[in-house]
Amino acid sequence: MSPFIEIMDSTLRDGEQTNGVSFLPHEKLVMARKLLYDLNVDRIEVASARVSEGEKEAVTRICRFAASINRLERVEVLGFVDGGKSVDWICECGGKVINLLCKGSLKHCTHQLHKTPEEHIADIRKEIAYATEKGLIVNLYLEDWSNGMKDSPEYVYQVMDALVPHKNSQDANISVKRFMLPDTLGVMNPLQVIEYFRKMMKRYPTVHFDFHAHNDYDLAVSNSLAAVLSGAKGLHVTVNGLGERCGNAPLASVQAILKDQFHAKTNIVESQLNDLSRMVESFSGISVAPNQPIVGENVFTQVAGVHADGDSKDNLYYNELMPERFGRKREYALGKNSGRANISKNLEELGLELTPEQTRRVTQRITELGDKKEIVTQDDLPYIVADVLKHDTENDRVKLISYVVNTSYGLKPGANIRVEINGKQYEAGATGDGQYDAFVKALRYIYKKYLNRTFPILANYQVTIPPGGRTDALVQTVISWHYHDGILRTRGLDADQTEAAIKATFKMLNIVENNL
Repeated sequence: MSPFIEIMDSTLRDGEQTNGVSFLPHEKLVMARKLLYDLNVDRIEVASARVSEGEKEAVTRICRFAASINRLERVEVLGFVDGGKSVDWICECGGKVINLLCKGSLKHCTHQLHKTPEEHIADIRKEIAYATEKGLIVNLYLEDWSNGMKDSPEYVYQVMDALVPHKNSQDANISVKRFMLPDTLGVMNPLQVIEYFRKMMKRYPTVHFDFHAHNDYDLAVSNSLAAVLSGAKGLHVTVNGLGERCGNAPLASVQAILKDQFHAKTNIVESQLNDLSRMVESFSGISVAPNQPIVGENVFTQVAGVHADGDSKDNLYYNELMPERFGRKREYALGKNSGRANISKNLEELGLELTPEQTRRVTQRITELGDKKEIVTQDDLPYIVADVLKHDTENDRVKLISYVVNTSYGLKPGANIRVEINGKQYEAGATGDGQYDAFVKALRYIYKKYLNRTFPILANYQVTIPPGGRTDALVQTVISWHYHDGILRTRGLDADQTEAAIKATFKMLNIVENNL
């Protein structure tokens, strides 16, 4: 039978514990909307109680939104055993669920709280009773549960026996909906997860257990799946694996493996995973590794020509991780390992038809560029084809005739440019916050005054300097532009950063001009 697994996303709480990450209230609201409404995640943990006024504002906004779409019980806030202060804070925000943090190991109980197990259990029971009285749903975190099961299992059982409903049926005001078992320090391996979870399941068969993994040994995903195999009904994740130290189990990876390897059911809308990843990447400032499964830039890119050839022959190199499933598309890299199959795939996508001899010559040119470690993209391909077929840049409809950029101490950088657009030349000058900024402002002036046209808006600007330390090292500039309803990305390569940016800009202008 296919099990159903609840997904609880903790990006807005645990993910914010990533070093250097702090979300603004409106950013939290935007991400919460995406998680609850578009991705349809089962639950979200959005903050820790009593942290700051900013957190209170964020939680209040999120709870108000969640209530408007009848999903308030999916919003959870971490609270503490603090004499009711966390409970009151959550109630003031309009919250409905508290994830109460208690100690899941004897060492934490005695060394951090300086209390006996009996004293701590009494405090927990009072907190649960108060939260229940205030109308909150209570989930319970057993902090450091993994070490508790290793070093002091009897303490874990003592806490559980005092709080599990059928163990304390005489106390109706002690009600815990979910017991959440965290590997707080990321010390477990899958075999230990299976062993400890099965002990918990055998002793408490009616309890809903969540598992909360950390990635210190790069085992967060494996441990999460081991927990599911052993009876866990819920998993905690974060977008892009954000979290303290090495982070948490990444949402996209857990979802894909649950579905494909375990045939488990979730409510996740997979086509929204990539957009959500990009949003969190932007708000957090933490870049996603290019090879990160599902959401990394390169994970649906075939490099070897033999793989592209196999894709053309009954999809020999496909698996269940189809890019369209996640709102993406398969790409074929261009470089020294490409081969004719990769080139053909890219030419096909661009609508370019070449003879076998022309394809051979284009492949040879791309291999030469790859040997020089120059990055060749699909955006570059038409220009390489034009060069190989003896069609040079004179066929461009937008050309840079000449330009001068300057910078002086105490003065704004300036640029004077002359360009040719569809056979007619224009000149303009401008100042800006940098040389490239001044150059683009001069271009904008030409497009607005002489052509009465809108110049695309810059969306992102990235500069990469290959290692080597030489003063003439190549600079790769990647510029993304808002164009119609999508993003147009072009690259320039030169020893001068401004020149590389200018080359990328004119590639973009020619693409736009050819699409008019």
